[in-house]
Amino acid sequence: MKPFHIVVPALLLLPVLAANAQSKKKSSGGSSSSSGYNTGIGLRGGGWSSGLTVKHFLSSGKGVAIEGLLTTEYKAHGARLTILGEKHHSIADAKGLQFYYGAGFHAGAYQGRYYFADERFYYNGRNGDVYFLKGNKGGYYYDENTYLAIGADLILGLEYKLPDLPFVVGVDYKPFFEVFHGYTGFYNDVAASLRFTF
Repeated sequence: MKPFHIVVPALLLLPVLAANAQSKKKSSGGSSSSSGYNTGIGLRGGGWSSGLTVKHFLSSGKGVAIEGLLTTEYKAHGARLTILGEKHHSIADAKGLQFYYGAGFHAGAYQGRYYFADERFYYNGRNGDVYFLKGNKGGYYYDENTYLAIGADLILGLEYKLPDLPFVVGVDYKPFFEVFHGYTGFYNDVAASLRFTF
């Protein structure tokens, strides 16, 4: 799955979502969260995976949000859906600046021959397109199977709502534990994000 298959349709929805949010804001008298926005949708780019991010605040002034990530996995040729619950806190008197923490879970699907990067054997040099995995009984095999992966996530981040502009910029650290085809692993993901807010 290529990133633009996810991102382009989401970006096309922004004008519709913004118009809807403006009408809600006028009827309610303003923003309902201390973050300065109700919902943000945009892009998240990281060292491990990148894709679409959507964050929505649940209650008035409580700083509790749900974030959904739909990302592609560069190295494993797959995709992952992550759901996170987050608690936001303002930082002193810095208007628009907040730190947050939270936890959640994810599910994804990856091609076997790309997921096990350490056991990969490159045929015809590193630039070749043919990859094999080392078998249990010696020799190599070509793993075309797609496998399900599930896991648990933590997140710690910092975000800033730009004054007078409908955008939030942020950075986060999201370590996660994953179970994949009988194997387990712990990974570190650091990313930056830009969201359109309404």
